[in-house]
Amino acid sequence: MSRVHELPITAIQFYATAPYPCSYIPKQIARSQVATPTHSIGADVYSNLVNAGFRRSGSYTYRPYCDHCKACIATRIPVASFTPNRSQRRTWQKHAGLQTQVLSLAFTDEHYQLYQQYQSTRHHSSLMEYDNQEQYTQFLLQSRVNSRMVEFRDGPNDPHPGRLRMVSMIDVLEQGISSVYTFYDSGETGTSYGTYSVLWQIDQVMQLGLPYLYLGYYIAQSPKMSYKIKFQPLEGLINDQWQRLLPDQHTDD
Repeated sequence: MSRVHELPITAIQFYATAPYPCSYIPKQIARSQVATPTHSIGADVYSNLVNAGFRRSGSYTYRPYCDHCKACIATRIPVASFTPNRSQRRTWQKHAGLQTQVLSLAFTDEHYQLYQQYQSTRHHSSLMEYDNQEQYTQFLLQSRVNSRMVEFRDGPNDPHPGRLRMVSMIDVLEQGISSVYTFYDSGETGTSYGTYSVLWQIDQVMQLGLPYLYLGYYIAQSPKMSYKIKFQPLEGLINDQWQRLLPDQHTDD
């Protein structure tokens, strides 16, 4: 395990938000710690913040700061040690024909339509289901760091060549890649686009010669956030130390 170094950041200030209902655990109250000012958080500063458990939503940089709950654990995969399981190997082979293109952040109606379809099927009745174009732009297309969007489209041998299947938002850090958000075609059964996106990002980190893929927060009690434990070895930031998280490991609320 490794201890997180103190952030060498003198211009950044931190404040705690007011309590609000948790999006992941029913009946829980959450708070966040927010880093400001946003214009001072460039690529180098953000790399340090991610290593200390922060994430971003647009230009908003935060980490969980709850009073009585420590369920959210920042995670990363040390890619040199990653070993895909049998299901992940099948997924890698199944979607290997997808063609990828790495792009700068920009709005397209095709992306936005796929995002709306994904939210309506995967996150039905959540607030994100009703995101308008402005909210989508603020959430995914505003960044002060080295961010990219990755398109995944059907290949020439697929029934619908060129069809957009998935979009992943990533940040390229000094020590790896941070997976920001992925949305995909959820209208078909039997696909594993989300898993393939993580595997693709692991491969990209390895090609860049960097050590880590940061996956955001693991929450054992939340089905939407617990899938990350399937990517082993997985490290979690607990008490300011990066340490191995095992599939049967849980945290105290």
